[in-house]
Amino acid sequence: MSRPFDRYTDQILDLVNQYRDRVDFLAVRLEESEGTDILLRGSKVETLSEGISLGGQVRVCHRGGWGFASFNELEGLAKHIEGAILAAQLVGDDETLLAAIDPIQTCYHFAMTGSSPRDISLTQKKDLCTHYDDILQSVDDRIATTSVHYNDVTQHILLVTSEGTQIEQSWSDMEIRLAATARNGETVQTGRETNGSRNAFEDLENLDDQVRNAAQRAIAALALPPVKGKTYQVVIDPILTGLFVHEAFGHLSEADMAYENPDLLEVMTLGRRFGPSSLQIFDGASLTGHRGSYEYDDEGVPATTTQLIQDGVLVGRLHSRETAGKLDEKPTGNARCLSYHYPPLVRMTNTWIGRGDTPAADLFSGIKEGVYAKNWLGGMTNGEMFTFTAGEAWMIRNGELAEPVRDVTLSGNVFRTLADIEGIGDDFDWDESGGCGKGGQSGLPVGCGGPSLRIRNVVVGGEA
Repeated sequence: MSRPFDRYTDQILDLVNQYRDRVDFLAVRLEESEGTDILLRGSKVETLSEGISLGGQVRVCHRGGWGFASFNELEGLAKHIEGAILAAQLVGDDETLLAAIDPIQTCYHFAMTGSSPRDISLTQKKDLCTHYDDILQSVDDRIATTSVHYNDVTQHILLVTSEGTQIEQSWSDMEIRLAATARNGETVQTGRETNGSRNAFEDLENLDDQVRNAAQRAIAALALPPVKGKTYQVVIDPILTGLFVHEAFGHLSEADMAYENPDLLEVMTLGRRFGPSSLQIFDGASLTGHRGSYEYDDEGVPATTTQLIQDGVLVGRLHSRETAGKLDEKPTGNARCLSYHYPPLVRMTNTWIGRGDTPAADLFSGIKEGVYAKNWLGGMTNGEMFTFTAGEAWMIRNGELAEPVRDVTLSGNVFRTLADIEGIGDDFDWDESGGCGKGGQSGLPVGCGGPSLRIRNVVVGGEA
């Protein structure tokens, strides 16, 4: 059986061999993708499309300078290689430092456990979105707006480098995002659910209860009192833990961020303590079955699992071959690009905090007045600072859950917050709803997770 790139492989190999001696490093990445995008707002279909694309990129490094070109016509590939070489030679004035890897020749397909999105008709996907939108709208007359956004993509990748690597990979990724906004006078509340999978289209079906619950949360929040803003002891659930470790800490672990910022590199010094001795943080694509999982990154580096924090101490960071070479550390397989339009950047894959040994129910014990925050509506980070909005929240009084509250935002400095962790639960859950953004490349599939956490001195925003 022929593979997607059989008719192009020999041509690319010949061109790479022809130009390899003119530069320090040359890579050609070819990509064939097929995808679906559906967006419903209320009962109106705003987007309903399927697309197929074939394109590629050339990356060249010469004396430390990079040249890049993307294309969608293979007939002009030699011209694009020459253009990338010229660009690299114009800016290169130093030394090329790429961490060494063994050249690999292989073909890898991410095996699914159920139906591929390519086997599901556009009509069936649209009907699923309409069904979920009907549920959102049916919950209550106070649901003012709804949205359902489904997208999938199946990618086939061929990577050929001047070092002898020739890797072919393929996978499918699917995601559905749902939101219901309720209004009562000037009070507006939103409930959201997001689900993603690289395993089976069936993972996005039969979500009726979750969808209904999102709308019910929005309605219920209309009548809730806003939280009183101040500093609290806070317990967060595994889904918020996953968001926190990804957004607040994970990006700071990406070595290109540190290498380009000497002040951050000094802060992120290996061997520095950041949290309690029970704190373990990891990132890795070598875990199977998650949205950030793969076999090889977009530089041909095998996927790994990297421990970032061990027993509360920073012991690792995430690398491309260049950042690993410049910092004299091992490559971790974290160079990823969203598509052939973009060069690979250092990106997270699946990021998580390790399970603790405190029974999750015991995390509330001894808290006279605190907040329990669950799930998330959104968030933002700016360097060390973060702000997240909880999807649901309750007051904690005298060690017990008390009344629910709304408009709960959690803010702080990530390093102080890690140091203020005072309990790590024995529960654990994954959040497969992540679409990470960096450097103009938004929506890169990732996974994140962890246990429930108890944290002191968290600034909770709400009513003054």
